[in-house]
Amino acid sequence: QVQLLESGGGLVQAGGSLRLSCAASGSIVRINVMGWYRRAPGKQRELVATLTSEGSTNYADSVKGRFTISSDNAKNTVYLQMNSLEPEDTAVYYCNSDYYSTPPLRRVRDHWGQGTQVTVSS
Repeated sequence: QVQLLESGGGLVQAGGSLRLSCAASGSIVRINVMGWYRRAPGKQRELVATLTSEGSTNYADSVKGRFTISSDNAKNTVYLQMNSLEPEDTAVYYCNSDYYSTPPLRRVRDHWGQGTQVTVSS
C-alpha cells in the first residue's frame, strides 16, 4: 500500500515562506511525476507545480517566480518551497503522484495525499 504523507503547512504572514513536503512510502518501483495542487475556499482544485522523473517542471502562472518544486529521489519525497506568500495562496495543498508499484506491477496515475492547510494572513 502506497501512501503520500504531506507536511509543512501552517499559518504565515503575507510575504513569508513555507516549505511543504510530500513523502511517498510503500512498494514503489518508479515515480513518474509528483506534484502539488491546491483548493482554495469556494474554488476548484488547481495545479500548482509538477516535477517529472526527468526533471521537467511545470508551474501555474500565479506561482511562477515565487514557488519552487524539487525532489529527493532517494527518499521519494517532493518539496514545494513557497516564498513571497500572498493571501490568495491560502488553500489546502494536495500532493499527487503518478508511479509504478508492486506487487503486482501496475501504474497508478492519480494518487492523492490527504492535504495540508496553508493560510496566509494579510
